[in-house]
Amino acid sequence: MQWTTNGAYNMKKMSLDDIKKIAVVGLGYVGLPVAVEFSKKFNVIGYDIDNDKIEKLRKGIDSTGEIDQDESWQTRVEWTSDAALLSDAQIIIVTVPTPVSFDNIPDLSMLRHASEIVGQNLSKGSTVIFESTVYPGVIEDVCIPVLEMESNLAVGDEFKVGYSPERINPGDKIHRFTTTKKIVSGIDKDSLDLIATLYQTVIKNDIYKAPSIKVAEAAKLIENCQRDINIAFVNELSIIFDKLGIDTLDVLKAAETKWNFMPFKPGLVGGHCIGVDPYYLTYCAEEAGYHSQVILSGRKTNDSMGKYIAEQTVKLLSQTGIPLNQARVGCLGITFKENCNDIRNSKVVDIINELREYGMDPIVFDPLADPEKVKCVYQIDLVSQDDLHDLDCIIIAVAHDVFKTMSDDRLNQMFSSDQFKKVLIDVKGIRSKEANREKCYWRL
Repeated sequence: MQWTTNGAYNMKKMSLDDIKKIAVVGLGYVGLPVAVEFSKKFNVIGYDIDNDKIEKLRKGIDSTGEIDQDESWQTRVEWTSDAALLSDAQIIIVTVPTPVSFDNIPDLSMLRHASEIVGQNLSKGSTVIFESTVYPGVIEDVCIPVLEMESNLAVGDEFKVGYSPERINPGDKIHRFTTTKKIVSGIDKDSLDLIATLYQTVIKNDIYKAPSIKVAEAAKLIENCQRDINIAFVNELSIIFDKLGIDTLDVLKAAETKWNFMPFKPGLVGGHCIGVDPYYLTYCAEEAGYHSQVILSGRKTNDSMGKYIAEQTVKLLSQTGIPLNQARVGCLGITFKENCNDIRNSKVVDIINELREYGMDPIVFDPLADPEKVKCVYQIDLVSQDDLHDLDCIIIAVAHDVFKTMSDDRLNQMFSSDQFKKVLIDVKGIRSKEANREKCYWRL
């Protein structure tokens, strides 16, 4: 879709000098780093509807763990839950979540609500930039109409819109907001040039100008779909090799000696990106009359891995002679990936729920996760490390560094001293296979 002005309002071309304030709407894993980085160059309003979050940010409390705590970042941003302050901003960046529903249908409710709030407080001549992950067409067919209706302004004539998909990787201290190449797009050349120039003030890497908003929307989706499919491939390989009595990681290590082999590892695929984005693309495909084959197949494989790991755990416990309903199982880790506190769409929960079907009640320890959030979202009470004792089985579900560096003696102290053989499920293969030969050791 090409947007053209009709002369109703002579919106002048904006420059960086015209930007007095930038507002960031949604202060989670994406929005918080964006707000903090732009506050080093501009006056920034950080807006979120969560009053408790705002109060914590004002006190310098970052619940995401994404901000360097040696910076006085909390004093550089005007943290607020007052939507009226958005009207002071010439640039509004929307970074709200876009999850899927229980039946894996894209949930745009938060994006629509954010668009309503922005539209109700949008000033003439401003530019709205969306960073939330969406399928092609959402910005132009969903968000822009809401902005126009709520603001009573005309896009192109009286305000501009652009899209720059987020590439935040929770827990990653190398690929940061400022160090990752940024895709930008806009409804016209003026908006595209402005958005590219704006992001270049904080991005140390290159800026890529996409030819359209739809191209930028689609590019974001296939980045994560590609990873999902490749991980599904090695997850399926791990199932095959396990049946053949071959160690999957040994096979991958050998295969990696070829120069063009892609080194993906098997594992649980959760989180807010790889485990969600493929459903946005397949939904869009269905709307266009095409039923995805490869993408949905990969999703089915990855979504089944928690159940598969639980089944292998049950099989090994049965071999030891321990009655399943008496087995004491400890699970190390509940976040969706290693070295971060993000519990969204954690597939570790699938392991726990499946084991409960067999009469077990695993105790869960994760030093990085917020116990209150885990209890609220999953109804699971996290235990302390001191509670990890007299265990018949340990599942190392997440490859946190703290679990990698744990001594063999400390790990062994967690097991029971009875005569039954102990089970160690090392999902990501972070412990030495040789050091655990006396146990029933298994890894993907």
